[in-house]
Parts: sequence; C-alpha cells; structure tokens
Amino acid sequence: MKPEWLRIRPSSQVDFSQFKQILRSRKLSTVCEEAHCPNMAECWHAAKTATFMVMGDTCTRGCQFCAVSKALKGKPLDPGEPQKIANAAKEMGLEYVVITSVDRDDLPDQGAGHFARCIQAVKAEGLLCEVLIPDFRGDRQAVQTIVDADPDVIAHNVETVRSLQGIRDRRAGFDQSLQVLQRVKELDPRIFTKSALMLGLGESEAEVREVMDDLRAVGCDFLTIGQYLKPKNRVLDVKVYVDPQVFSRLKKSAEDKGFLYVASGPFVRSSYRAGELFVKHARSMMKKEGEVGLFQEI
Repeated sequence: MKPEWLRIRPSSQVDFSQFKQILRSRKLSTVCEEAHCPNMAECWHAAKTATFMVMGDTCTRGCQFCAVSKALKGKPLDPGEPQKIANAAKEMGLEYVVITSVDRDDLPDQGAGHFARCIQAVKAEGLLCEVLIPDFRGDRQAVQTIVDADPDVIAHNVETVRSLQGIRDRRAGFDQSLQVLQRVKELDPRIFTKSALMLGLGESEAEVREVMDDLRAVGCDFLTIGQYLKPKNRVLDVKVYVDPQVFSRLKKSAEDKGFLYVASGPFVRSSYRAGELFVKHARSMMKKEGEVGLFQEI
C-alpha cells in the first residue's frame, strides 16, 4: 500500500480540454498524459511546459520498469510530426518544449535525424527546447546530429544506480549513458546536460551519491530524482516508498556537488518543470555576455 504522502490529489481546477483537443487534432502524444503525471497542471498551466513523445508508441527496448509497448520494429515515422509539434506548442502558448521518444533501434540512424528535425521546428518558433534522448547505443554520429540541431538542454537518463543497471535493456548500460552525456559536452559545452534517477528499487543513499559524482565527472548540469511507481503488473515491483526527507537530503547533496539545478521528490519526473526558469535566465545571460563567465553569473 502506498503511504499517505504519496497519494495523488487533484492539483488544479484548470480546464485542459482545449489543450487536449489541439493535441488530438494533430495526433500528437504527450508523456504528461500518457503517464498520468501528477505535475501536468503545474507544468502546462503555470510553467507553460509540456513533454511530447515522438517516433510512435512502440519501443525496441525491453527495460523491466517501463510499460511502453515493445516490438522489434516500430511504426513508420510521420514526416509532418516536427511541424505539428511546433504548431501545437505555439497554439497551446508554451514557452518551453520538452521532446522525448521511444527507442528506435530499427531505424538506420536510430531516429536521430527525426529528433533533430523536431528540435529545429520548435526552435524556429522561438521556443526553448529540451530533449530527453535515447542512448543511440553510444553512436557518436547520432549524438552529433542532436547537438547540431542546437537544443537548449540535452537529457539522457542513467535511470538507477550502477548495481541495479540490470533492470535496463541489455543494450543499455551505465557507462554508455555517461559517455553520451560526456559526448554532448565535448561537442558543445554551451548545451546544458541533464539526467534522472528513480528511487525505490533497492538502492542505498550512498550509491545514489556515487551516481551524482559520476554524473558531475562528465559535466552533467541538472539532476532530477523521483520515486519509481509500478505502472502495471508485468513490470518491476517497488521495493520501498522513499520518505520525503530522503529526497530532501539527496537534493542538498546534489547541490553541494555542483549541479546547477536539482529537483528531488516523490512526484518528480525526469521532465519535471524542466529547469525552465533556470534555462531561460541562463540563455538570456548568454545572449548578453557570451559564453564566458556564464556560470559565475548564474
């Protein structure tokens, strides 16, 4: 049974029917809706942020914690999807767009080119853009394609501590994920990088802090930490519901280790508020003063 402090309560009386109609009319999906995210009202209405899922609803990976449909091959890509997302974002009044996807190992470039076109379409509308990318099996050219599209933030999740990486698909790996984040920084230090951890799978606080050190060693800027919640019977069970005080301690630890933005709490998800206020300020400083001295200013 879930503890009382983990029960989801309605957070807003905001009517999202118009937003949902915009999405349905373009056959677009948001992670916010698909995952029944408890932060949807806060993000869509207050923060003017939404997370779009591209390249279909079928993943070519078999991670034990994920309820997304799985197959060896996904559906054909929609060439109009990039512009549909950009148009929907403008019509919804969004200021910060997050784009994520299923893994598409079946595609020649693993979907990197389509991802890039989505980024470019959103950026062309003058919107800030964060992407949560797959590991692309560590392919350097795929990461280069994403970086060249010039998103404001590139996120890739290590998901859990090193000792529990077996819950991810066998083609994924802790070191491979670190290499993806490191590669982004090598290609363009101006792009913020981000990762996320799920708690409640049997990890220790010490192991979580070790992950923080590993992420900082490859220059990762942002970190989100949330509670793993079992989406359905066929996936991994929750080992423990982590007390909010633990999330608070870990947030302080991450900040002390030098992360520029940290969100940590039971309901936090990888795209929670997306650090959008921080990114808006940082990008403004870049335009005024250039890259030099940016992090001293913010």
